[in-house]
Amino acid sequence: MSRTTRRGALAAATVALALTAAACSSSSDPGSSSDPSASVSGSSAFQAQHRGGTLKLVAHAAAGSFDPQVNYTLQYWQLFQSMYDGLLAFKKVNGQESFTVVPDLATAMPKVTNGGKTYTFTLRKGVTFSNGKPLTTADVVASFQRIFKVSSPTAGTFYNGIVGADACLKTPASCTLSKGVVADAAAGTVTINLTAADPEFEYKLAVPHAVVVPKDSPAKDAGTKPLPSTGPYMAASYDPNRALKLVRNPHFKEWSREAEPQGYPDAIDYTFGQTVESEVTAVENGQADWMYDPPPADRLSEIGTKYAAQAHVNPLTAFWYATLNVNMAPFDNKLARQAINWAVDRSAVVRLYGGTNLASPACTILPPGFPGHVDSCDYTKGGGTTWKAADLAKAKALVKQSGTAGQEVGIVTQDDDVNKSIGQYLQSLLTQLGYKATLKPLSGNIQFTYIQNTKNKVQLALTSWYQDYPAASDFLNVLLSCASYHPGSDSSINISGFCDKGVDAQMQAALKTSQTDKAAADKQWGAVDQAVMAQSPVVPLINPKLIDFTSTRVGNYRFSKQFYMLVGQLWVK
Repeated sequence: MSRTTRRGALAAATVALALTAAACSSSSDPGSSSDPSASVSGSSAFQAQHRGGTLKLVAHAAAGSFDPQVNYTLQYWQLFQSMYDGLLAFKKVNGQESFTVVPDLATAMPKVTNGGKTYTFTLRKGVTFSNGKPLTTADVVASFQRIFKVSSPTAGTFYNGIVGADACLKTPASCTLSKGVVADAAAGTVTINLTAADPEFEYKLAVPHAVVVPKDSPAKDAGTKPLPSTGPYMAASYDPNRALKLVRNPHFKEWSREAEPQGYPDAIDYTFGQTVESEVTAVENGQADWMYDPPPADRLSEIGTKYAAQAHVNPLTAFWYATLNVNMAPFDNKLARQAINWAVDRSAVVRLYGGTNLASPACTILPPGFPGHVDSCDYTKGGGTTWKAADLAKAKALVKQSGTAGQEVGIVTQDDDVNKSIGQYLQSLLTQLGYKATLKPLSGNIQFTYIQNTKNKVQLALTSWYQDYPAASDFLNVLLSCASYHPGSDSSINISGFCDKGVDAQMQAALKTSQTDKAAADKQWGAVDQAVMAQSPVVPLINPKLIDFTSTRVGNYRFSKQFYMLVGQLWVK
């Protein structure tokens, strides 16, 4: 996408027109700062005159553990981009190029041999952790072992192809990967051996779960005690009930502008505990520079008119969905699960999220425009390839046929306004269908891990998924494969507990095909999507768009399709 500097107040009569206009200019808009020099930025070179200041971020809640190999939320993955590094990284740039993988702690892209099963990296020299210790090949080996020792959520899906990973998954504490990840300290190389070629492996090495941390890092979730980092920022303090503070890493020296550019703010203060309404007001008044949460619907009109130059709207490869626990009543009955899919009015959920300029109805797990997506809608009145309307009569008939009417159903959502309102809608809908539905809103700081743990007996949960990297397996294999289901764990990302041997075999076949023919594999993934929807372990609700609402102090807005707003690249001076 070419860069433009289209800016200014939007004289739209309605919020729809205003936000549409903002969307047209947002992802390529270099800034919306009151500083005239911030309005045009044609260079990717560091501009020292904009270095300094404190960037103030706000959110309704924290996002739990700050361990980069454990946390699996957009909220912190976005921050980790300016803190932690792996052997590889996604380019820190605007637009489509942000899906490109580049060398980070490695000096170059790996030498791939042995039929695509062996990756050899040369480690970059002169990199130092924020605690003053130099980066070594031993840190790299220990970090890959740690993925399994801390039971990282993607250990069984992203990194299970490493030689020795099967033993590490069975007994994490004794994980060595002795033949899987091999260091040559004298040569400064690290070699990773796979059991089979994996065309997505470079993507998997570029996400936070594969970052390199010191070899003496604890072999358990670090929680609220942030680990030393290699990037431009380090965590000075973290209290998930109050605030997170990032400051400059005194040992950081930029080695690759593409992989890890130096940051502009001197400090980044992230405070938690505000209502979403107060977050909007804080940004409008210049008391905060950016809000993490979606603005509530009743504030969109003012944002889209009076503050339109500060609103950046971007379409996302993501979906919001309801999980249905296939291992507990009533949703251990496929007819009951299908009933919910027929009953949900996706248009109502779109309205609750903020309207058609912020979301569209979803019928499939793979989002539109994503590899493998097929226009298909199994649960819409009258049939067709796109969603039209709910069929409540059909849903009630299925509930009756299933014999589950009258059963209790608990619904677990986050407690912010948007999530809670969608939860209230689902509660009302299930009551209409004959269930005894109750709503349990939880802080976003704990909800995501809570709904993953089978010990909490969550029947229905509202959650969302934003791509880790552009491959269909990142939705279907990660969210709904047998390998992603870990009973009793806070890291069981297959929240529905769905494990269908036939569907799993289809997934494995698609993964194998992707080694040689990506186009053919994408067709297979499209078929997997439809096979999963026939079993109905989840209810796709909406495909969202994102509003980044920034203060007038902020310039140099950059939107990575991979990790969203590049926090460390914002100007606040």
